[in-house]
Amino acid sequence: MATSAQDQWLHNEEPASQAVIITQNLWRSYPMGDSVVHALCGVDLIIRKGEYVAIMGPSGSGKSTLMNLIGCLDSPDKGDYELNGRTVSNMGDRKLARVRNEEIGFVFQTFNLLNRTTALHNVEMPLIYAGIGRKKRQKIAEDVLARVGLADRMSHRPSELSGGQRQRVAIARALVTTPSILLADEPTGNLDSNTAREIMSLFDELHASGHTIVLVTHDADVAGHADRVIKLLDGAIESDERR
Repeated sequence: MATSAQDQWLHNEEPASQAVIITQNLWRSYPMGDSVVHALCGVDLIIRKGEYVAIMGPSGSGKSTLMNLIGCLDSPDKGDYELNGRTVSNMGDRKLARVRNEEIGFVFQTFNLLNRTTALHNVEMPLIYAGIGRKKRQKIAEDVLARVGLADRMSHRPSELSGGQRQRVAIARALVTTPSILLADEPTGNLDSNTAREIMSLFDELHASGHTIVLVTHDADVAGHADRVIKLLDGAIESDERR
């Protein structure tokens, strides 16, 4: 049975300073014709630094909506969301964009790479938006690409890379700003099974090195890599289990 955020704290001795994500009574609704669809219905959630969490649920359960709110791509209708000590639930678009760039590393199913430029430049992009100088950002991007096993592919364009290599570029881009969380949306959805296993092994390595990872997935094998699985149903947390 799901517990409230407050109950989670009562049953865990870690201090509140360890929380990266705290949501309280989070609601998000959308108009649909003459009716209103409640995509999220009062979600209470705490994710701590260093956790590896999978969010699952059938189509329409609210997992994509929750991902958008956690990723600061959308704002709730009601409730509070605190990300790494900052209340972001009532921020405007400009402030949310800054938080996204500073605090969240996104990994998407479709990679979302710029096709006309190199892997190195794709990884540099968040640092350009952050105002980092050219030499410094190139060095950071090179180091992160080497970390994900692409030291010899930095000058290649996405069309010259395999699907797994493109996803590694996307992961490097997500890591380059040293975000508070890595938020991955179906990260193996466009990959064959062998490549998917390689990418999930990379996520395992990143978690082992201390990264906080939140995966949104429908794939039980992918969710099996996480230490904690949260299942949504009809906009609410149906279960929240640690392995």
